[in-house]
Amino acid sequence: MTCAIIEKSGLVLVAQRGSTMDLPYHWEFPGGKVQDGETEAACIAREIREELKLEVEVLSRFAENTCLGPERSLRLIAFRCRYCGGAPQPSEHVDVKWLRPQELSALTWCPADMPIVQAYVQSL
Repeated sequence: MTCAIIEKSGLVLVAQRGSTMDLPYHWEFPGGKVQDGETEAACIAREIREELKLEVEVLSRFAENTCLGPERSLRLIAFRCRYCGGAPQPSEHVDVKWLRPQELSALTWCPADMPIVQAYVQSL
C-alpha cells in the first residue's frame, strides 16, 4: 500500500475514511494498492487522480510503516508529493481537509498512518 503526503502552500491534505471502509471515520493520507507492473510512485499519482481528482508530482519516498494486525499485516509506504492542480472531489472518503502540519495530531488517525504522521511533523 502507498500513501501520499500532498503539500500545498504549507498545508497538507488529509482524508477521512467512509462509513463502509475499515476503520470508519479515521483519517489517513490518501493512497492505495500498487497494481501489477506499476511502480509505487505511479500508483500514488494514479490513486490520487482516481480517488480525489487531483494532480500531484511525486517528489520522494518519505517513510514506511508495517502495521501488524490479528487478521492481516499492512505495509504502508508514504511519498511526499506536491499539489499540481484540481479541486478535491473525494469518491471514497467522506471528507478531505488541507491542514497545517501542527494540526495533524488532533485527528483520529488510522494506526498504520500514525508513525508516518509523527515522522512527517518531526521532519519539518
